[in-house]
Amino acid sequence: MKKRFLPIMLSGLLLFTDTSIAQKPLFTAPIGLQTYTFRRSIGKDPAKVLDTIKSMGITEIEGGGGGSLTLQEFKKLCDDRGISIPSTGTGYDQLVTKTDSVVYRAKTLGAKYVMCAWIPHDNNVFTLENAKKAVEDFNKAGKILKENGLTFCYHAHGYEFQPYENGTLLDYLIKNTNPEYVSFEMDIMWIYFGGGDPAALLKKYGDRWKLMHVKDMKKGTKRDLTGGTSQENDVAVGTGELDIPAIMKAAKKVGIKHYFIEDESSNIITQIPQTIAYLKSLKE
Repeated sequence: MKKRFLPIMLSGLLLFTDTSIAQKPLFTAPIGLQTYTFRRSIGKDPAKVLDTIKSMGITEIEGGGGGSLTLQEFKKLCDDRGISIPSTGTGYDQLVTKTDSVVYRAKTLGAKYVMCAWIPHDNNVFTLENAKKAVEDFNKAGKILKENGLTFCYHAHGYEFQPYENGTLLDYLIKNTNPEYVSFEMDIMWIYFGGGDPAALLKKYGDRWKLMHVKDMKKGTKRDLTGGTSQENDVAVGTGELDIPAIMKAAKKVGIKHYFIEDESSNIITQIPQTIAYLKSLKE
């Protein structure tokens, strides 16, 4: 960090004080993790994985369920370790056709948010028709979730940046869903991968964003509108292409509720601690 020195006068003497000492931490939220990060092992030994998560200083997770455990058993493992589950995920079809089951799962885990990370579409091309159907389905399911004390969040995945009118289909989704029933989770890497500016979109849509996936992308990675790239392109936050300080400042300003580190690579044991240390090092 580059230090700044501020001149002050004291008893007629010109002195310089190090203003960096007074800088406050930028990231002060609880450290969260999306459990997909541990998808290779959490189903085999959920207790061991939760011990690892706890040892990293993580106190919140997005997910729920481990192998053959019941929801109640998994929640107890989390409770015993001081780990809460503010958000859980669901698939699009389940959200639409088994909404009551989605509600039951979330409530059993103690979650307040339900996220869906993919809208079905063909040939890697997200269309206006896909977006219109999603708007209808999200408004309907989101209303039921709200009536049960839950907040639905759509997790944008980058393919929504297909051009539409003066913006994109992501703009269409946000503008046409009912704010009372539908909120959004920003995965900063996928937003960037699809051509979006995470900080600018946070500022543009404000409190429509409730949750965030914190991740970074290897420098030089080719970007497109497929919503998919090699999992090994996930790198420790702060070492990739994204402007993390600008994003985190914007996220704090708009009031993001929960931040979940997500790393899909095979290097999570080394990269997650690096990510946490980097986030803690950020200053306002």
